Order: sequence, then C-alpha cells, then structure tokens
Amino acid sequence: MSSMVLDASALLALMNAEPGADAVAAAIPDGVISAVNLSEVVAKLTESAIDPSEAWNAATRVAPRVVDFDSTMAREAAALRPATRALGLGFGDRACLALALVRRLPVLTADRQWSALSLGLQIHFMRP
Repeated sequence: MSSMVLDASALLALMNAEPGADAVAAAIPDGVISAVNLSEVVAKLTESAIDPSEAWNAATRVAPRVVDFDSTMAREAAALRPATRALGLGFGDRACLALALVRRLPVLTADRQWSALSLGLQIHFMRP
C-alpha cells in the first residue's frame, strides 16, 4: 500500500544529498512517483552533463514505485491549471498533484509555493 507521492524535487534532493533528503529516504519504501516526475528528474540530471542512460539508471535505482500517467490523471492535471497557474506551477507539478488526488495520498515536495494550494490533500514539505 502506497503512503506518499513524491515530487521530482524530493527525488532530486535525495539524489543530491540536499537538506531534507532523510525525509525523502523515509518515504521511498512505501512511496510512488509519477512517470512524468521521474522524467523530470532524469531531464534535470542530464542538464548536469550526465549521460541520459546513466541518469535514467541512477534515478530508477532510488525512485519509489513508478506510476504511469494515464487518462484519469491527465484529466485531473488539466483541471488543476486554473488553481495552479498564478503560483507558476508547471505540468510536472500538476502531474504530481493529480496522482496524489487520484490516489488520495499526501505529497512530499520541496516546493514551498504549494503551501498556497487548497486542493483538499496533505502537502508535506521535506525542509522546514
């Protein structure tokens, strides 16, 4: 049974040993991540001149269970656009939030601007 959705920012923090990585590590065993957010992580790693195959392997070694982005989540992510646009949240953010809403799970993120959201789900911040 999954207990938390991880945002790309959380997985990147774990991989880069950033503050809050311990909270992410604790969430990994029962966590899930959207395939969209895993793609974000790999893309970010390749910006640091890491080979795409190596980036994929590194990310999937530490990632929790990966959930495919399906039509239900696509619809939910699209519906989130009006509530998230003013905060500057992008598609990856909405994909993460959509997974949390569909699965009725809390989210773990480093993105503090999410604190302004009123979506009826728990948002946990990995850093104080």
